Amino acid sequence: MTVRNGQERRDEVRRRPAGSTEPLSEAYDTALLDLDGVVYAGGEAVPHAVEALGTARDGGMHLAYVTNNALRTPDAVAEHLTELGVPAEAGDVITSAQAVARLIADDVPSGSRILVIGGEGLRVALRERGLVPVDSAEDEPVAVVQGYGGPDMPWGRFAEASYAVARGLPWYASNTDLTIPGARGIGPGNGAAVEVVRIATGGRVEPKVAGKPLPPMHRETVLRTGARRPLVVGDRLDTDIEGAFNGGVDSLLVFTGVTDAAQLLRAVPENRPTYVAADLRGLLVGQPEVVAEEDGSFVCGDWRASVSAPRGGELVLDGPAGAGAADPVDAVRALCGAAWTAADAADGEAPDAGKVLARLGL
Repeated sequence: MTVRNGQERRDEVRRRPAGSTEPLSEAYDTALLDLDGVVYAGGEAVPHAVEALGTARDGGMHLAYVTNNALRTPDAVAEHLTELGVPAEAGDVITSAQAVARLIADDVPSGSRILVIGGEGLRVALRERGLVPVDSAEDEPVAVVQGYGGPDMPWGRFAEASYAVARGLPWYASNTDLTIPGARGIGPGNGAAVEVVRIATGGRVEPKVAGKPLPPMHRETVLRTGARRPLVVGDRLDTDIEGAFNGGVDSLLVFTGVTDAAQLLRAVPENRPTYVAADLRGLLVGQPEVVAEEDGSFVCGDWRASVSAPRGGELVLDGPAGAGAADPVDAVRALCGAAWTAADAADGEAPDAGKVLARLGL
């Protein structure tokens, strides 16, 4: 396998997942792991995550945890990971709170007061940059910043942000993820809270955003990890995978969080991962090649995928007799080749995947 440079990654249009003859944990020096939906959900470890990460770490891969969730401090996140059986230190954790604090510090003088709508992670990150968190629009802030504050965030906090933004103060957001996975399902994320303030202020102002998939978060990650051959590992196409694309690095999508197979098959070019796996065990193995056949079909493992018509067609999947024993993720990889190629040829119109995904139980 050849690890390409960043410009090559950004310039290519991915039409099928890549293969790797090496385990990914050996092909890359650092895993930049999202947390919610990848390592844990609702505070509990995702199945197979602890064992897979332990094996990757023991094999020499550096593990860094990169999260858009600005609620907790790196110390608190590292302590939680360690309790789950994933030993980590605060320096292994990079948050969108740190990225947005650096962004603000680049724009305002040291010692400036910043109105904080969020949790302790955001306050700690601001103090590290020499900024002073305050709680009211009447405390003479020079800017306002929003970060995820948890499900119990008082409604009055959004009002304070709205007052400050309406007065013309610069507005920042740690991230704009509309949702966040939890133990009971998918809940509203910081992006939903940002929308509350946007609506209250007439929708005329946009915040400066630091988190994935935007460059400030990638810059923060590179500065703090020193990774030379990083692999982004995530569950979201529009943050983790697009962030990897924007940063010119490879990515692994796992199906333990927000993204499902149907969304993956509809992915636009910048949201298409390099690799696909069911869970973090995908770090420990190579990736099967997806072969483009002369008849326009795509083969991966025991599966062959094609499209019934160039435009307005549906995906067709052929597998061996008793295909329930074959790896369904191989089927998804083959389907990605067929779906992405067909969508690009049809100006973004994705083929219908309903029947084949129902067959796979996805």
